[in-house]
Amino acid sequence: MELCLPFLLLLLMGINGLCQQEEVCSKSVINSCRDCIRSGPYCVWCKQLNFTKAGEQEAARCDTRAQLIERGCKLDEIISPKNNLTIVKEDSLSPPFNQQEPVQLSPQKISLKLRPGLSTTFNVSFKRSQGYPVDLYYLMDLSYSMKDDLENVKELGQDLFAALKKFTEHAQIGFGAFVDKTVLPYTNTNEKKLQKPCDENYQQCQAAFGYRHVLSMTPTEEKFKKKVTEQSISGNLDSPEGSLDAMMQAAVCGDKIGWRNSSTRLIVLTTDAGFHMAGDGKLAGILEPNDEHCHMENNLYTKSTEMDYPSVGQLAVQLTKNNIQPIFAVTQNVEMVYKQLQQMIPNSEVGVLSKNSDNVVKLIQDAYQNLSSKVILTHDNLPDNVRVVYTPKCDHAGPAMGSEGVCDKVGAGEMISFEVTVTVDSCMENKSFTIRPLGIKDTLTVTLSTNCECECEDPKSSNHPHCKGKGRVSCGICSCSGGFVGQFCECSIGDKDEHSLRASCRRHNGTECEGQGDCVCGRCQCHTTESGSSYHGDFCECDDEHCEKSHNKLCGGNGKCNCGKCECFQGYEGSACQCRTSIEGCRTPNSTVCYGRGTCTCNQCECNEGYQRPWCHECLGCPDPCQTKLNCIECLGFDSGPFKKNCSAACSKSIYHEMVDQLPIPSKWCKQKDTEGCWINFKLDQLVGEDNYKAEILKQRDCPEPPSVTAIIGGSIASVAVIGILLLMLIKLLIYMKDLKAFREFENEKKRSKWAEADNPLFQNATTTVENPTFTGE
Repeated sequence: MELCLPFLLLLLMGINGLCQQEEVCSKSVINSCRDCIRSGPYCVWCKQLNFTKAGEQEAARCDTRAQLIERGCKLDEIISPKNNLTIVKEDSLSPPFNQQEPVQLSPQKISLKLRPGLSTTFNVSFKRSQGYPVDLYYLMDLSYSMKDDLENVKELGQDLFAALKKFTEHAQIGFGAFVDKTVLPYTNTNEKKLQKPCDENYQQCQAAFGYRHVLSMTPTEEKFKKKVTEQSISGNLDSPEGSLDAMMQAAVCGDKIGWRNSSTRLIVLTTDAGFHMAGDGKLAGILEPNDEHCHMENNLYTKSTEMDYPSVGQLAVQLTKNNIQPIFAVTQNVEMVYKQLQQMIPNSEVGVLSKNSDNVVKLIQDAYQNLSSKVILTHDNLPDNVRVVYTPKCDHAGPAMGSEGVCDKVGAGEMISFEVTVTVDSCMENKSFTIRPLGIKDTLTVTLSTNCECECEDPKSSNHPHCKGKGRVSCGICSCSGGFVGQFCECSIGDKDEHSLRASCRRHNGTECEGQGDCVCGRCQCHTTESGSSYHGDFCECDDEHCEKSHNKLCGGNGKCNCGKCECFQGYEGSACQCRTSIEGCRTPNSTVCYGRGTCTCNQCECNEGYQRPWCHECLGCPDPCQTKLNCIECLGFDSGPFKKNCSAACSKSIYHEMVDQLPIPSKWCKQKDTEGCWINFKLDQLVGEDNYKAEILKQRDCPEPPSVTAIIGGSIASVAVIGILLLMLIKLLIYMKDLKAFREFENEKKRSKWAEADNPLFQNATTTVENPTFTGE
């Protein structure tokens, strides 16, 4: 442990392997040595007799080597299968090419027998044979826009051969041409236009075609020049061409092109336009996908109008499969298009042609040097649950890619090597895969099998005393004869007194074996689940099928399900092992993790209650620290308040403070009244953690002035006078209201009074009435 301490900082930065990795055995269903060995790379089995206690599960025999030794298991009683590596074929690397099949990769065959989860590493050496043959297939776009370039290519033969002979005396060159599919909307299908698709004034024009193979591989310069001179320009309608169609046929029609078995194979594609790809054929009603097979008759691609263009992925697979390295010699206007294509096709190069292609020889020469100086070691399709990592051992190692190793700037005849680490994650039948340098024929075949069985030298006796004479010993545990069960075959199935035995099979006096097993001789024998695995645990309470899923995989495929909980492989975390272990997303601007107020899970902060993501900086709903820390501020700054007697113990650990003279007070400062009635101004900054603050306290408190006696007496007299006046006014108001009420009652009584009507007894009516006859009444 002491040796690891100097490297602690590097470990925190993600550099693994400086300290020995902790060995952990994640046990699940363990009923035998075989189950133990399959549980993990560090699980071993103790076969020592009487290692387990009476009634103890045999799963106790399965643990790490250190744990078993600590519990008393002897070293020679521990079963732990090892990795086995056998080199089946290892021919020496060849000297410069001498007409024989050269050996550039060693070894050629390896047999591995691996324990699941336990990696093994071996070395692979590579040395490019000097003077190794080169086959170059010149594939040219003959659309009308390339007419000037064709004239230069016709004079290219001598210079091409001269350039290739700088690298090898065994060079061959072939030639092919392409335009596009001869259907609408790619080509004018008018009969006259099909025969002469070029400009009417241009006489040297050949009929429209998709892809034509012109010249098979030849070492003769005159043949190349003669065939190319016979070529003439053609034409089509749209700008993209059928480049991928042509490259696919050149790759898969090896016998027609003339590729040699032992050679560096190059396709030089020259064009000034982009390319059609899979799916574009639908524009012409061509729906049949490209089948990646050769369809050449009379040197013409016969399925051009019946089969869609290949996808970039299909082309990349066939180029790799046939060890062909493409060089895209293109004009500047489409350079970026082919740069992107280069990223998807391994071991390819892009160069920019001049306007009339007069620099194509130098371009090919530079591209070949780049390709031949870069060695990329990779593999074909791996079996399931197999991982391969490459570590280049060279002066100019490329960036770590995992699925491939890269060495750059490798000179001719220079030997380099790679460390290849192979890991198998689960038991499997015999499988194999191939490792190869891209663009090179040499391969390393790796035959792979797994070591998942226990090899125990057990006694032959079927009535071993350890098993009470009722069974035999198998890797330290008893395999009982028929009719007997138990750890030492001590129980007969016919035993009548089962009450105490069955009680030991109930957890918390619940269901016997949780309803998922049988109680046999006081121990639970668990049933299998619907999927064929087994329940496990002392009471069959566990299964390994009901863990959380991620991406529709149990534990995300990055861990093991054990008793309903995911146990993640190294480098993964989360409830479903769905996240790679990292804390970069949890790092705060001050380089802490979640400000100490949460935990980093799945590269995100899981904040304590109230604190908010992304970094648990602020707390919503938390008590105002201006109020909760007031008593501490008062005792720390002014030696007063409830915490005066134990201020250091109550406050010093959570608040670091300093007194300041700052004026005026910023609006964000706290302003609180202390127990003496004074206003305290202070600022609180929360540091890392929940109860950890830095306080700046203003030295001067704002306390109220003492009371004035004169003002108090004067105020008291004035108050009594005012109260007396108010009482008199209130009494006057009450008397007035009483009088008003009595007056209203009098008025109401007056209105209700009635006067009697009667004749005056002294009054006598007149006896005679005289009227004036002249009186008119006016």
